[in-house]
Amino acid sequence: MMIRPQAANPMEQFEIAPMFPLTIGGVDVSFTNSTLWMMIGLASAVIFFGVATRARALIPGRLQSVAEIFYEFIADTVRGAIGPEGMKFFPYVFTLFIYILFANLLGLLPSIPGVSHTFTTTSHIAVTLALGLLSIGIVIVYGFYKNGLGFLKLFVPSGVPVWLLPLVSLIEFVSFLSRPISLAIRLFANMLAGHVILKVFAGFIISLMGAGGVFAAISIFPFLGIVAITLLEILVAFLQAYVFAILTCIYLNDAVHAGHH
Repeated sequence: MMIRPQAANPMEQFEIAPMFPLTIGGVDVSFTNSTLWMMIGLASAVIFFGVATRARALIPGRLQSVAEIFYEFIADTVRGAIGPEGMKFFPYVFTLFIYILFANLLGLLPSIPGVSHTFTTTSHIAVTLALGLLSIGIVIVYGFYKNGLGFLKLFVPSGVPVWLLPLVSLIEFVSFLSRPISLAIRLFANMLAGHVILKVFAGFIISLMGAGGVFAAISIFPFLGIVAITLLEILVAFLQAYVFAILTCIYLNDAVHAGHH
């Protein structure tokens, strides 16, 4: 009797597994695979830019050119969304963009059974929500620091009739509170969905190859599907990092120019 290989559960790739269990005061602070890949993402970004900018040649090489493209791209994004005054936030926005980009791309690396298992940290709502709350926290702190109570004008749009102002202000306030949630869900859902689809197509290949005969021959089609989706996921990795960065800039613009609303 032939034993057919079983495709893995598409959701197994998102399971957080403790690598070094640790509990402090009844709180689980174990070093997990998610923590490991966060550190790998940060280290990869630091190493990349360290190597790329080491020479600082007048005529840049390939790596230096890529680093400069990223730099100018985010700098133009910050200036375009906030203005020259917003360049004080450039280090944060640039770091945010690069971290999300590297985390997304590292999650697309193939796993080697028994050796390494790649993990996409941005496919977890806890990670993306933390990034969203951090961005909105900076908006709130800087907004009150620069504008004082004038920051509350953000919730009072100009030109609204007095009788309608309470309702509009409430809607604006709820909309503001939903910003970190929308940031988190957008990134989390896109990365989760793409990896699930890749895993499902891989399951098709395993099932068809296990069936043998003509089914094994047509397994080439889901394989081509994986190639196409992988290329799309690379694009999505860049796009989602940019969307998170540009929305952060738009929200920071509210703090910088709160009195102009």
